[in-house]
Amino acid sequence: MPHATASWLVDNTALSFTQIAEFCGLHILEVQAMADDLASSKYTGRDPVHSGELTHEEIERGQADPEYSLVMQKAPVDVSRTKGPRYTPVSKRQDKPDGIAWLLRNHPEISDAQIGRLIGTTRNTINAIRERSHWNIANIQPKDPVTLGLCSQRELDAAVAKAAKRAGTTEPVEGEEAPATPVDPRDDKEKLIEELRKEREEAAKAATEAAQEAEAEAWLEAKREAEANPEPEPGPDSL
Repeated sequence: MPHATASWLVDNTALSFTQIAEFCGLHILEVQAMADDLASSKYTGRDPVHSGELTHEEIERGQADPEYSLVMQKAPVDVSRTKGPRYTPVSKRQDKPDGIAWLLRNHPEISDAQIGRLIGTTRNTINAIRERSHWNIANIQPKDPVTLGLCSQRELDAAVAKAAKRAGTTEPVEGEEAPATPVDPRDDKEKLIEELRKEREEAAKAATEAAQEAEAEAWLEAKREAEANPEPEPGPDSL
């Protein structure tokens, strides 16, 4: 909920609009509109200190130095994942495109399926960012997904190691040729079957996550409409 967080920071801190916009992933004009009460929708402020995204000390650093960039605090406990699609809090979902762009730029050896598991996204979104056809491509800035809190360093390192092993990046000793390894056709067939099985599983996970995101967005939209258009209280004539 970047808009709700930005609304709280505008009302409760002396941070600059630039600092708030950068931290919340919004355009500075959106923050300016909130401060001037020009925003089309009124947002209920969301305290980032209470949610653990910021500390009072971090806010004070930002208020003392307008050029300082606020740093989102990491979660105190790194919860290991169980089976099922990765769930990403609504407040962090706007960071997904930045994390995907960083992985595509810095680790092109990682497959789309691995990126989907790390970030909790779909192949359509990954391809849109790769092909620069994403609707918000002008505002996407590659950022480390670990820093953004989208995955752990251990998960990222494991994905990179797995991708490197699959690509066979181990180089032979200088002056020696890599020994030719006979390929058993049965191994290729088994690998293909395994890859197809994984593709089906990942497609099912992506569909489940897309449904979760759509449900969350619909809930947020309904809440915003309810806040913008509250129902009138029944009068005596209606009894």
